[in-house]
Amino acid sequence: MTTTEKKYRNPLVTADIIIEMGSGIVLIERKNPPHGWALPGGFVDYGESVEASAVREAKEETSLDVTLEEQFHTYSEPGRDPRHHTVTTVFIAKADGIPKAEDDAKNLGVFTEDTLPAPIAFDHGKIISDYFRYTKGESRKDIFVFVENF
Repeated sequence: MTTTEKKYRNPLVTADIIIEMGSGIVLIERKNPPHGWALPGGFVDYGESVEASAVREAKEETSLDVTLEEQFHTYSEPGRDPRHHTVTTVFIAKADGIPKAEDDAKNLGVFTEDTLPAPIAFDHGKIISDYFRYTKGESRKDIFVFVENF
């Protein structure tokens, strides 16, 4: 790798969506590696906002039209995706209808905290755990404690 290539390597930007349906959340089973269950989401296209990407990815993977309710958190740990260094902005959304696995989702389901499938891909287990802590009333400042480790 040349010095120029090293200098301009940047993380890839993604958006993930926690889609609330009834008392659970929608997870997809991934068709492609890394395999496992995950939040719907994916890479932000050039010229696209993270919000638009979240809505698009939700539709592509679950066939659901979602309404973004709030931006939950941005996760950026360099090892969160085994393929690349990615930075994801996670949104909480609502949807009506019947979800259907499409695009790179081979299966999907609506799960509660007590019925989560395994294995869960990426760092989505942490994201889901943070989400359930938040829905139980824990404050963001307690969930997302900034740790200086640089």
